[in-house]
Amino acid sequence: MLSSNEMAKRLTRKGESEESARDTVKWLEDIGAVNDAEYASSIVSHYIAKGYGSARVRDELFKRGIPRELWDDAIASLEEDEANEAALCYIEKKLKGSRSKDDLRRVTEALCRRGFSYEEARRTVSRYLEAAQDNVENGENEDEDY
Repeated sequence: MLSSNEMAKRLTRKGESEESARDTVKWLEDIGAVNDAEYASSIVSHYIAKGYGSARVRDELFKRGIPRELWDDAIASLEEDEANEAALCYIEKKLKGSRSKDDLRRVTEALCRRGFSYEEARRTVSRYLEAAQDNVENGENEDEDY
């Protein structure tokens, strides 16, 4: 999939005139072969599933030339729980059961670099700690150092 902007750039690099490229992109949009809204939704789903936050998703949409008016609709179609779960999976993978302050600080910073706000990162780390505490109370992970 490509955005209409990416398709026009690709055609002009291949030697088409800008006018011909615009006409071709228009025709591709008319037949449904290029759809920026669907492309934006697929980008949002892909990056959220990989554990990235909305700032990183917006950056990807910008890089791919998706019109800004489509960004909010694509991001709004995403369930907030889906983003939180992907972030939680990322934390679990990185920490592997650790609850040290240094590791928690590092993973919080990593989430911020991945496009989450500091508040979102803190909330997700708190959820991780709550889940880890529940596991301890239920007798799981008894051999871990705290």
